Amino acid sequence: PEECAVFHCRGCWTVLGDSLQLCGQEPPGLSVLICFKVTSDVTFEDSLLVGLEGALLGCTYYLLSCRSCGSAVGFILNSSGSDLAYLRDLFCFFKSSIVCYFLKNQMIIEASKVNFPAVTLKE
Repeated sequence: PEECAVFHCRGCWTVLGDSLQLCGQEPPGLSVLICFKVTSDVTFEDSLLVGLEGALLGCTYYLLSCRSCGSAVGFILNSSGSDLAYLRDLFCFFKSSIVCYFLKNQMIIEASKVNFPAVTLKE
């Protein structure tokens, strides 16, 4: 695993997930890391939110938060059009809310500056 990374909350450095759980490609208009599994430090409320603009316009989703500091770190898509249907029930981290710690070279890089190898749900 040349590019193994741990995902940390930008606000408090709590570990939220890792690159071994990446499972999808970033859709156009959304700057997210898509994972099928996260740590117990990622929480979400039972209330659904509705996207009012941008790529999530008309979608319903649950907001993901960091348990330690309460920062919004992503979302779980509940309903959407067919273009984003593959994201439903997956954990989508906002790249702007995450930093990546790369294990091999012990570097910390903003998630927005990282391009992970392509993965799909089929893999």
